[in-house]
Order: sequence, then C-alpha cells, then structure tokens
Amino acid sequence: MTTSDEQRGRHLKAGRASRAPYALDIDPERAGWERSSLRVLELEPGGVHTLVTGESEWIVLPLSGACTVRTAGEIFELLGRKDVFGAVTDFAYVPRDARAQIASGAGGRFALAGAKCERRLPARYGPAPEVPVELRGAGTCSREVHNFAAADTFECDRLIAVEVLTPGANWSSYPPHKHDEHRPGEESVLEEIYYFEVEDGGLGYHRVSPSRPGGTDVLAEVATGDAVLIPDGWHGPSIAPPGRTMYYLNVMAGPGEREWLIRDHPDHRWIRDTWPDQPVDPRLPLHDRPAHHEGPAHGDDPTHGDHRPAHGDHRPAHGDRPTPDDRLPYHDDPEDAP
Repeated sequence: MTTSDEQRGRHLKAGRASRAPYALDIDPERAGWERSSLRVLELEPGGVHTLVTGESEWIVLPLSGACTVRTAGEIFELLGRKDVFGAVTDFAYVPRDARAQIASGAGGRFALAGAKCERRLPARYGPAPEVPVELRGAGTCSREVHNFAAADTFECDRLIAVEVLTPGANWSSYPPHKHDEHRPGEESVLEEIYYFEVEDGGLGYHRVSPSRPGGTDVLAEVATGDAVLIPDGWHGPSIAPPGRTMYYLNVMAGPGEREWLIRDHPDHRWIRDTWPDQPVDPRLPLHDRPAHHEGPAHGDDPTHGDHRPAHGDHRPAHGDRPTPDDRLPYHDDPEDAP
C-alpha cells in the first residue's frame, strides 16, 4: 500500500480540512476533481450563516440540531435530529446561483453536500417521512441506508447523496465496488466523499484499493469528523467497531447522466450470493421507520419486502450488544473449547 503524500491526502482526519466557518470544507479544487463538495457547518446557539451557492447545487442536512433555511424566496424549517444515529432527518435543497441563510436557535451541526451542476432547479423541502429507508445486505454485512438524495428518489441535477448506518462489528460498503469508468448500463463515473461519525468516540476502518496502476490505495482508521476522498478505486469495506454504530454520509457527482451504477470487485462479489440464506441483523432498523430490503444482486430491480421484526419480536435497542455468534464453537466437543 502506497504512503505517498497524494495517497495520504485521500484520508482527511478531523480538523485537517477545516476552513472557517466550516469544521470540514472539501471543494473540487481541494479534492483535485471536478464536481463533488462537502462542508460541515457548526453553529452556536443563535448562529447564522450565509451560503453562496455559486455554480453548485446544495443540500442542507442536519447532523445534529434544527435550523431554518431561507433561500430563493422560500423558508424551510428543518426539524433535524439529536444525532445521526437515532433518526432520519428532513433536509433542504438549495439551487445554484443563489444565496441561502442558515440559522439555528439552539445551535447544531449541518452537512452541506454539493455538486457543480448545469441546471438551476427550484428550492425544495425534503420531509423526513418521505426518505426511503433500505436495509441492505444480510448477516454481518447488514446496514441501514437513508436514500434521501439517491439518483432515483430526489431530483437533483448532478448531486447524489445517501447516509449509511453500520451496526457494531458489521461490514458495509461490501463487497468492494467501484464507479470510475463509463460503461453504459453497467458503471458510471462518480467522484465520492465519505464523511464518518462513530458512536461514543469509537474507531472504524475504511479501505480503498487500486482499480488501475497507481490508483487510490488507502487503509484508514476513521473517527468522527474524518473524511475519505475516492476519485477512483475499489472502495470497501467500511468496518464498524464492536459495540459502536458507524455512520457515513456519501456525496457523489459525475460528468454523465445522474445514475449510480457500480461494479463489484470480482474477488468479492460472491458474498452477495450468501445473503438470501441469512437474516438481516436484528438490530436493524435503528429506528421505528419501515424499511425495505435490497435483493441479493446489486443493480437488479428486486422485489422489496418489509423486513421489520414482527410485533412482539425482540429487536435489541440501539447500542445493545448482539447475541453470541451462533456459528461458534467450530467443533462439537465443548471440552475442547478454551
């Protein structure tokens, strides 16, 4: 794995990419690409910030706290949430060539996900109840996805953005996949930012391996406030620590049609074939919203079913430890087990 300055620059530890008034400020110039941006705005109680959108479209997404967004003659009251681990949030879309005032009476932290674009779409409010919640994978690859600005759920010109919650000790963004070549109907070119938060100060890991000679090669120990830039390469897994839920926000944009088409790493795609025979992690969903489960083959149009536990079934509360792994011990003689 390379340790060049360029590769180390793909992992931005908390505070490394701050630029007042933002705790995190990634723009195309800093990332070395064309479109994708991400800022994290921290407002004190009573704080107000003016966002000048320029050539980019933006989504204001509360990470913690509530805010009011005034833009293009519209006023959006975002109810927000306590933190990223407990609820889906509402959000506001802000068009290019506009100004937006973001104000928070009690203070909070707000992600500003952006992408350079061509069309100027109207400012809009995204209600939390309308955000599709998906349970993806199965077993120890189970994760919860909030598709608030996925390519097929909310209209943007270029921007694609989703949230992923990975229960403790699970792997997500797995199998490793990529989107760095234009292959019609199979793969789209997308620059991607991962922004991480880990419950209760924990540490997780994220891997990006090269898809081409000299390509992105990163193994990052990630904590709250860290970001990983992915201009190319097979990315995944993202590994949550035992006992701590890991969150990441994915922000993507590319030069072609707005679509999320990925290719799995050929050495790892077999894992999808194991999912139909495994239950979804019983810790999911992490909240009471109905969720749908992705089929085993990515890119198909699976028949979605509601995988919430039936009324009366046990679902561990958020933060509970999973039950002991029923695959252990690997032998039949309990006297041989240490």
